[in-house]
Amino acid sequence: MTANPRPRLECRLLDERMRDYLPAYATAGSAGMDLRALLDAPLTLEPGDCELVRTGLAVYIRDTGLAGMILPRSGLGHKHGIVLGNLVGLIDADYQGELMISVWNRGQRAFTVDPFERLAQYVLVPVVQAELALVDQFTDSERGSGGFGSTGAQ
Repeated sequence: MTANPRPRLECRLLDERMRDYLPAYATAGSAGMDLRALLDAPLTLEPGDCELVRTGLAVYIRDTGLAGMILPRSGLGHKHGIVLGNLVGLIDADYQGELMISVWNRGQRAFTVDPFERLAQYVLVPVVQAELALVDQFTDSERGSGGFGSTGAQ
């Protein structure tokens, strides 16, 4: 399989300490680049605490056919209850500000985030913008207006 050319994103270094900690893919098959915590000292999150952590980086996507998503790291979430306070961070193509990570300890124990620790992932995704067409009613579909659970339990 031939690899697709990688989109080029502009990245501004907002804090010189992050020069050695730029987002990177851990393996050739990684979907997300690791984002690291820009902290002056370790940050202890008690159960239920939510803090906004800087990354020291700004990423400009520019291409309106793409968006960035900040996602939690699965190991931190499963083992320690450390997830994103906003669950998923959506970064629009025209955003040029600092990437921030909303970190929430939904676990049962205190957790300490160390400076420069891998804290989240940045994933680039395609975007399709839609146009709305006002209608008086929809053409019937097999499902219709059935809501949650209407297709049966699995």
